[in-house]
Amino acid sequence: MDSDTTNIEIIRHLRDGRKSFKEIAEVMSLSENTVRARVQRMVREGVLDIVGLVDPGAVEEHQVVIIGVKVGTMDLEKKGDEFSRLKGVVSVGVVTGRYDLMLTVMLNSDFKLLDFFKHEMAKVADVQSTETFVLFKNFGWRVPYVL
Repeated sequence: MDSDTTNIEIIRHLRDGRKSFKEIAEVMSLSENTVRARVQRMVREGVLDIVGLVDPGAVEEHQVVIIGVKVGTMDLEKKGDEFSRLKGVVSVGVVTGRYDLMLTVMLNSDFKLLDFFKHEMAKVADVQSTETFVLFKNFGWRVPYVL
């Protein structure tokens, strides 16, 4: 995508997910059709998703954990894709540092951390080690609901 200043400004306005294309167009001195076309193009190109996000701390009996994963292969993109398909996984990032991947995982009272490791993580080969970080309190952390 051409990340010109207009597209970036439209994305900034979309932080308020309920703001209409008409409102954005008025503030930016653009036509509503221009804003709509640019948003549709960014969605089509995979640059932008328009989704509802939840505060995991505000949804009763739900929890988010971050899991650092060290794998025994350098095909990190393939491993990242494998992890992204597991139940509860909100997002996966290939990272630098002592881990190869960082997973954000949503859990609830019917799908606990042990369930994730026993029934989901076990599906992925070449996992050398993991470290889990439980998110007790968050400030502005929002995730799509995946369970």
